[in-house]
Amino acid sequence: MLWGSTIGKKAVMAASGAVMLLYLVAHMLGNLKIFFGPDDLNGYAAWLRTIGQPFLGHAWFLWIARVVLLVSVVAHGVAAYQLSRRDLAARPQKYARRRARSSYATRTMRWGGVILALFIVWHILDLTTLTVNPRAEEGHPYQNVVASFSTWYGGGIYVVAMLAVGLHVRHGFWSAAQTLGVNNARRDRVLKATANVLALVLTAGFLAVPVAVMIGAVK
Repeated sequence: MLWGSTIGKKAVMAASGAVMLLYLVAHMLGNLKIFFGPDDLNGYAAWLRTIGQPFLGHAWFLWIARVVLLVSVVAHGVAAYQLSRRDLAARPQKYARRRARSSYATRTMRWGGVILALFIVWHILDLTTLTVNPRAEEGHPYQNVVASFSTWYGGGIYVVAMLAVGLHVRHGFWSAAQTLGVNNARRDRVLKATANVLALVLTAGFLAVPVAVMIGAVK
């Protein structure tokens, strides 16, 4: 069975990672609408709930996207955990020169994944269910984002999580290329550069919003 093999689990990680990466790009672009004012961001959020109509019901597209994303996150996490356990079982002794041979992103992938999993829970409670948002207004995402990032902990949690996203994307993109066999001696430099640029753009794009709120450029 494909899932039972190491290469199968790596393929699942690559495929689920690609789904999450596409979501991150779309989500980042949507977030940047905050710089065009409340009407633009709130209108965009309302439009998302009408995608697919009249074939789909109100907000059906959003729920389908959420289910696909949830399945991807769970599959990615389970595969990562199982691969990690296999790796530890195969190499019970730590490498003497592990620190010299591993990049910072590689060494922190596991903890980065844990940070992101916890952040997803916080993010849902903060800006989806509005449970922990200090001044939540149903149907007003612009105001809710400003309310969240106006607090030191709301902005701080988001900044730390987005830095973890950048490291995760950088290493994950390169690992996926290796898993899918698209890397070779000639392409390695291009793939590494692509991973770096992609991680940098996503990190900068996501950080722009909380930083703008915290310095008062968006209010």
